[in-house]
Amino acid sequence: MNARQILSFLIVLILMPFAFANGVEPVLCFDHFYNHAELTKALQALATAYPQFVTLKSIGKSHQGRDIWAVVLNNAKTGPAEYKPGYYIDGNIHGNEIQGAEVALYAVYYLLTHYGKSELPTRLLDERAFYVVPTMNPDSRDYYIGQAADPNSPRGGFVPYDNDRDGVTDEDGPEDLDKDGSITQMRRKSPTGRYKAHPDDPRILVQIRPGEKGEYELLGNEGIDNDADGQVNEDGPGGYDMNRNFGYNWQPNYVQNGAGDYPFCFPETQAVRDFLLANPSIAGAQSFHNNGGLILRGPGAKNLGEPPMADTRVYDFIGKKGEKIIPGYRYITVYKDMYTVYGGSLDFIYCTLGVFTFSNELDPDYSTGTGYTQRGAQRDPREDEDMAYLRSLQGRLDEMRYYDNVLLGDYYTDWKPHKHPLYGDVEIGGVKKFGDRVPPPFKLAETCHRNAAFCLFHADQLPRLSFRDPKVTKVDGDLYQVDVAVENSAVTPTISAIARQKKLHRVDRLVIAGEKAKLVAGGQLTDRDRGLTRKLTPRENALWMENGIPGFGQNEVRLLVRGKGEMTLVYDSLKGGHLEKKVKLQ
Repeated sequence: MNARQILSFLIVLILMPFAFANGVEPVLCFDHFYNHAELTKALQALATAYPQFVTLKSIGKSHQGRDIWAVVLNNAKTGPAEYKPGYYIDGNIHGNEIQGAEVALYAVYYLLTHYGKSELPTRLLDERAFYVVPTMNPDSRDYYIGQAADPNSPRGGFVPYDNDRDGVTDEDGPEDLDKDGSITQMRRKSPTGRYKAHPDDPRILVQIRPGEKGEYELLGNEGIDNDADGQVNEDGPGGYDMNRNFGYNWQPNYVQNGAGDYPFCFPETQAVRDFLLANPSIAGAQSFHNNGGLILRGPGAKNLGEPPMADTRVYDFIGKKGEKIIPGYRYITVYKDMYTVYGGSLDFIYCTLGVFTFSNELDPDYSTGTGYTQRGAQRDPREDEDMAYLRSLQGRLDEMRYYDNVLLGDYYTDWKPHKHPLYGDVEIGGVKKFGDRVPPPFKLAETCHRNAAFCLFHADQLPRLSFRDPKVTKVDGDLYQVDVAVENSAVTPTISAIARQKKLHRVDRLVIAGEKAKLVAGGQLTDRDRGLTRKLTPRENALWMENGIPGFGQNEVRLLVRGKGEMTLVYDSLKGGHLEKKVKLQ
């Protein structure tokens, strides 16, 4: 093979994941992580291949100027997007929590490639509109994928931030001292250290127990003291937390670290806020984080109190189903079962927009088969301390065997000596950036599919309305009584209880449309057998349905209409969709 042939072959390999021609759909792979350029090409390929469904737009720019992409999916043949219940997905709000973008991309890809082939995606693209922001944090995402990083950072965006309050921003971040492509750990031998080598594997350090002599101390991530202030890695790039910057229950930085100077002060959170507000028909939402294998609902902080009971029942129905769709994941409440979050997107979307919102912490710890709640759980008080200690030693050993035998050494760097300018003789090694928090390539596709399946289930449980056949009774002359019921076969109401309680958005309307039809009076039918109604005041030839249509329920109304011939009943719900039914007055 000559040089020209080799170059042509390499170009084909690069373009293959996004290639399409003559109506052939693009083929995306979900065994690797897409950098921003690759993600952009993938989204553009889908938009070109499926113009009847896909609108791709940049909703803003990150601090470093990267596009924040949003995908709107809608089948225009079945109605405009604003006439349908909307479902929102975002991912990768934290730069190191990268697999959320792949899950979001997979959900889009699955819906498009399975339309007309499978019943559920076909129904969903016909009945719903989808609003997807695969990555909220393209700057940190690209840094994490392409630069030396550790599993936990970079987390925030890259607006310069003075973490150590010395008047200089971003002057002392970590360095890849051993040049292995990841930021790992530093340790050194010390008789006063709090750690010792694991008895069966010296690569593992375990905390000493009372009365034991230490052998090592941990010195944190690789790096040097760039600003000569006696600290190492105390002021890396950026430093804010987008998921503490949303404008509901926000707290200043001294209460909630990373919150920023004021709500929505960062370009990324502003872009997402404006996108959400521009699409008020969104009725369900999902954010993807990592890690631990959790399905979270709000509130993020105790001071908000619990959601109204009616909304909690909706959350429980969907969340508990999620535990079955994604085995090993647990459905829990943020503040109660994990930790406190002020200014998070979860509370903003639910408490200001009235949208039922979940946040999945993706992927349990595959090395031990446990998730966040198991690893972080307190020891069973009935368990002997010695037994707990031995169990911990065995768990760490199992984890190392997983790195050796399953991950084949790709995600762990053995400790090696290094001469550090501040600490002297140290050792550098440990878990690499892709060795924790994110799934290995052979597990990524399952993460994507199961979590996308949970999203599709939630989207399928947005309001699904229908008219029961109206009953028309002539009262006198051109005056008619029309009894009609609007039914909802899904669990999500057209207006959440929090939205009713706080009057977050307009209520539903039952409109009488027709040149020769005039609404005289109307009411909610409370007792069909006795003909009892609760009066509703007509406005603009419509009844305003303040309570909407409950999940798995209905709302029956009785109308007095003056007119003749054909009229149209229109049920107009901001989050429940747009429904029409022709009725003859005769």
